[in-house]
Amino acid sequence: MSTENTTRVELLRSDDFAQYLLHDARQIKQILRSLVENRALITTYLPSGNQSFLTAILTLIDDEERLVFDASPDEAVNRRVASIDELICATQLEGIKIQFPLSGIQEVTYQGRDAFVADRPERLLRLQRREFYRLVAPITHALNCTIPVPQKDEEPRTIEARVLDISGGGMAVVVPPDDADFVPGMEFDGCRVNLPDFGPVTVRMRVRNLFRLTNRNGVEVLRAGCEFVNLPNSANNLIQRYIFKVERDRSARERGL
Repeated sequence: MSTENTTRVELLRSDDFAQYLLHDARQIKQILRSLVENRALITTYLPSGNQSFLTAILTLIDDEERLVFDASPDEAVNRRVASIDELICATQLEGIKIQFPLSGIQEVTYQGRDAFVADRPERLLRLQRREFYRLVAPITHALNCTIPVPQKDEEPRTIEARVLDISGGGMAVVVPPDDADFVPGMEFDGCRVNLPDFGPVTVRMRVRNLFRLTNRNGVEVLRAGCEFVNLPNSANNLIQRYIFKVERDRSARERGL
C-alpha cells in the first residue's frame, strides 16, 4: 500500500493487520457502546471522490444489531450516503485507532434530526500499537505549520496551514483555499511547526493524499495527509514528548486533577 489514502480504505482487507481484526459480536458491540458513551467523532469516508464527513454514533438499536449515526450538514453528501453500499469509518478511542465498515444504510429521523441507520459491522479493526497513534491537535493549543511552497523561477512562497493531527510519522494539515494546487508526491523542505511548551521543530514532508472534508458546521476544507521525510531523531523526540504531554494533561483534566 503506497499511500495513506489507500491504507485508510484498504486497511480492513490487509493481511498485515489480520491479528487486529475483531469478529466477535460481543467485543464489537462493547466498542460501539464506548463510542456512543464518549461521543467520539468519526471520520466517514465515501467510497469514491476522496470525500468524507464527520459524524458520531448516536445510539444502538435492535438488540445492538443496528446503529444510528448523525447525518452530514451537506445535503449533497447525504444523498450520496443514502445511495452507496458501504462506508468506511475511522476514529480513535483512548489513543487506539478504530476502523470499521458500515452497510445496510438507510435514512431516518432520530429525535427530530436527520440521521442514518446501518447494520452493526461484522468486523472491526482495533490497532493498539503505539506507532499508529496520531494526536488530534488540541483546540486550546492550535498547531500551525509554515510551509515554503516552491515557485517556478522565484523564491519559495511561505503559507501557514492549520495542523489537524500529528505523529512521529507525519501530520495532516488544512490547505488554505488559494493553495489547492497541492498534489500527492510534492515535497516541502523547511516546514516549521511550533509545538507549545517545546518550541519549533523543522521537518521535510511529502504529500501522501488529498481529500475534501466537510466539517460538522457544513464548511468544506481540503485536508492534506503528509509524511515526514528523513525525520531527525531530535525532531522525532520533540514531537513524541509533545504528544505525551498533551495526552497526560488531557487525562489529568478528565480525572479532575
